[in-house]
Amino acid sequence: MANVYTVSQVNSYIRHLFEEDFALTHISVKGEVSNCKYHSSGHIYFTLKEKNSAIPAVMFAGNRSGLKFALDDGQKVTVTGSVNVYERDGRYQIYAKEIVMDGNGELFLRFEKLKQELFEMGMFDQVYKKSVPRYALKIGVITSPTGAAIRDIMNIAARRNPYVQLYLQPALVQGELAVPSIIQGLNRMDAMGLDVIILGRGGGSLEDLWAFNEEETARAIFACHTPVISAVGHETDVTITDFVADMRAPTPSAAAELAVFDYEAFCRDLGNISYTLKKNLENRLSAARSRLNYLEVCLEAKNPHKQLADRRQYLENLGAELKDAMRQKLLFEKYRLQLAAERLEGKSPLRKLESGFSYITDENDRNIKSVSGVKREDRVHIRVSDGTILAQVLEVENGKKNDD
Repeated sequence: MANVYTVSQVNSYIRHLFEEDFALTHISVKGEVSNCKYHSSGHIYFTLKEKNSAIPAVMFAGNRSGLKFALDDGQKVTVTGSVNVYERDGRYQIYAKEIVMDGNGELFLRFEKLKQELFEMGMFDQVYKKSVPRYALKIGVITSPTGAAIRDIMNIAARRNPYVQLYLQPALVQGELAVPSIIQGLNRMDAMGLDVIILGRGGGSLEDLWAFNEEETARAIFACHTPVISAVGHETDVTITDFVADMRAPTPSAAAELAVFDYEAFCRDLGNISYTLKKNLENRLSAARSRLNYLEVCLEAKNPHKQLADRRQYLENLGAELKDAMRQKLLFEKYRLQLAAERLEGKSPLRKLESGFSYITDENDRNIKSVSGVKREDRVHIRVSDGTILAQVLEVENGKKNDD
């Protein structure tokens, strides 16, 4: 019967094999960090992976003094240490003694460090950002004269607006001389009185784009008085110039779209604005005319000559009404007077006299109403309708006595 071993015996045996293998006791492995976790004990647990494979790893707290950066997911690193078996779980893993950034990892650390420093200086602050003119006519381009970026910019500018002027400043966009070449181009174009400057190039690796991640380049952009559009690499590429520039474009083509205004759209907008202004002006003129007519009516109503004419007309109307009222009053009073005259005529002594009556007075012109007012030999005046008769009383007869 074959020998039977316990699990711990198997794991211990395999561990012994790993420890005896010189290649596994001192090995360097590169890969991408994932599932990175910092334990409260100070140990770092993570997985080192590539496209189709992965291996667990641990760095104990005692070895962390040599780690010069914060380990995090997504970093490309080279881990130096040993591969051994963790007996309890029967799992092999890398026991890291040293971890360094792999290839571009060092550049990435420099990028992050400079980015943080410039951020703390305030060079990315929106308060320093200059507005890119909406209707730029003079546009400077700093890029390689033989690259695809300048061709893309020229094609888009010609399509969108043939009246825009492009000024090319040839510059090196990678290599040791790229930074001074870019700075020289920025200084020259900033002094030309342009509307905007496009600084760009096509895509590339982080190392290829490094000239746009240097502090000198960032400070030159920040010092420009002309608005600068950063258009470096592809949409996924991010550089320091993207943060310090006044505007970022994902590609040089996109920068041209942002900087060069569409002439046809501009003409349409101008026509719409012109129509709107015309209609607004017509409406305002119409409102002003209506207001003027209203004021003229108000002024005419308050005109002294008009008011005098109205008052004169009012007085004339009152005069006519007064005359009419007086005429009516006179006719009425005349009628009343006529009635009174007729009544008075009926009671007139003359009428009585004409009817055969007479009016007798004594010599003193006193009316004689009774026979007691005269005596024999008195002279009396008898007035009749056509004159006066002078007579003398011959006899006085008492009417009452005769009746007796």
